[in-house]
Amino acid sequence: MSTRNPAPRKSSKKPAARKSSSKKEIAGVLSVFQTPYHADESIDAATLEKEIHWIYDHGADGIVMAMVSETLRLSTEERHELAKLACKYGNKRGVVVISCGAESSILAERFAKQAQDVGADALMAIPPVSIGVGEAELLSYYRRILEAVKIPLVVQDASGYVGRPMPIAMQARLLEEYGDRILYKPEANPIGPRLSDLRDATGGKARVFEGTGGIALVDSYRRGVVGTMPGAEIIFALVALWRALEAGDEKRIYQLSFPISSLIAVQTSLDAFLAVEKYLLVKQGIFKNTHVRGPVGYKLDEETRHEVDRLFDLITQAVEAAEG
Repeated sequence: MSTRNPAPRKSSKKPAARKSSSKKEIAGVLSVFQTPYHADESIDAATLEKEIHWIYDHGADGIVMAMVSETLRLSTEERHELAKLACKYGNKRGVVVISCGAESSILAERFAKQAQDVGADALMAIPPVSIGVGEAELLSYYRRILEAVKIPLVVQDASGYVGRPMPIAMQARLLEEYGDRILYKPEANPIGPRLSDLRDATGGKARVFEGTGGIALVDSYRRGVVGTMPGAEIIFALVALWRALEAGDEKRIYQLSFPISSLIAVQTSLDAFLAVEKYLLVKQGIFKNTHVRGPVGYKLDEETRHEVDRLFDLITQAVEAAEG
């Protein structure tokens, strides 16, 4: 089994994007980190620090605490502590985005304030997932977050994993009301057409991040995204693909995107993402274990593990060939 860990790369060039009230440009490759645990399921801060620096060493423009950081499986106190650690380890090297989505507006507001207080450059929020709420309630939820803080907010439609799609018109209205403090991470299916609908509904002003782990990055880039938010496990490959897209190098784009897409296609649920990502982080010597807080809906079996190994080797070879 290959354990090659490609050499770290310099930071990728950021794309042009409209300025926001944040002191840093929120664009490019922002990696969603996975949360490492000790055997007793407490957060492993030392390994988290190692992971975050490893992400930046491979050229990421920032880090994100989000769904594959297992935010929904953390206590309120742990979410605050993880946000604090992410800012402590990541703030000096790039953008730090902290998810504040919750099942109630008061909790989302509290998480937002805490994230701003510990130094987050921006927030990201999914809507409540345990209930289906109408457009008026969604607007009220996001307005409450935005009124509580001054930093930008990424509106995340995570319905590819949890919840249900949010109305395009409602999302566009937030941009009308709050201007360049609003960014988007649409994950509702069909990804491409809905991304274009959001772009068109905002007159091309929406700053959008691809959020499917990279499987839709090529198509999304052509529809005008300003960045991507993949997991950490193959960050070296996503940075290389982003650079190829910026350079307009069609040969290199598909040389990289085919094996990346094949690996992401194996990950058919949130827990599948977690299982594969943590396995590959252990494989590369970043994590000590693959522990995911249970109960889990997916476990990596031996045959899938072998396929992941083969695809990881192909991705590594593609990156080496593209940058060689």
